[in-house]
Amino acid sequence: MTANLRRRKLISRIFEILCGLAVVVALIPLAMILFYVIKEGAGSLNLDFFTKMPKPVGESGGGMANAIAGTLILIGIAALFGVPIGCICGIHLAEYPGTKFSSVVRFAADVLNGVPSIVIGIFAYGLVVLPVKRFSALAGGVALGLLMIPIVVRTTEELIRLVPGNLREGALALGATRARAVFGVIVPAALPGILTGVLVALARVAGETAPLLFTALGNRFWSTSLTQPIASLTVQVYTYAQSPYDDWHRQAWAGAFLLVMMILTLSITARLAVRRLERMNRS
Repeated sequence: MTANLRRRKLISRIFEILCGLAVVVALIPLAMILFYVIKEGAGSLNLDFFTKMPKPVGESGGGMANAIAGTLILIGIAALFGVPIGCICGIHLAEYPGTKFSSVVRFAADVLNGVPSIVIGIFAYGLVVLPVKRFSALAGGVALGLLMIPIVVRTTEELIRLVPGNLREGALALGATRARAVFGVIVPAALPGILTGVLVALARVAGETAPLLFTALGNRFWSTSLTQPIASLTVQVYTYAQSPYDDWHRQAWAGAFLLVMMILTLSITARLAVRRLERMNRS
């Protein structure tokens, strides 16, 4: 019995070490990429990068003020389009899990989550760009919103299911309708996790380039119109990175660094929001 116990402890320890090594191996490439982006990009940032427009081809200097504003606009449109649809679909899947319609929606969300982003861009091109024969910020926001929907749907569904059933039963016992119980009790209880999923989805679409090449296209001038082509950090970084100019390469690294910091900020905000909402729910 003692020998068996020692052997089982030894095997458990070996597998713990192997799991730890696997985590380290997975984190090493991520750490190297992050370190290299910070090394190349942090030193390339300056005030002009945030406040100046791009210079004409061949001239040094300038910045990406138009691309920064365009990225924020595109993310805002994507959130307005994708979050309500994703949350409502997720609530429906959690409340009516056994229906044929729910099975179809769940399957569609899973498939959409695995579709390459460039395919989503082509779909948005045919849906929004071709009918009006114009690239636009609205088309780019729709493309990014489509990428957000499956993430928000599955996150919302899973977190609604994690809410204890006695909360729903208590609300129904007090005379609340099913809709009132869901939106007044269940959703607020799951809100911290849902908010985290929304911010993760925003972080994911903030770094997309391919869909925007077919929809928002890009713009070297200042534009905040929703019906005109608009600049974005990802497309501008892509354009600058393949150019032959060293100054554009420097700005591309600065743009990549800014994108990484934006995603990191969204992740930290999600964590802080979750902790705050959890404290509010406990009180």
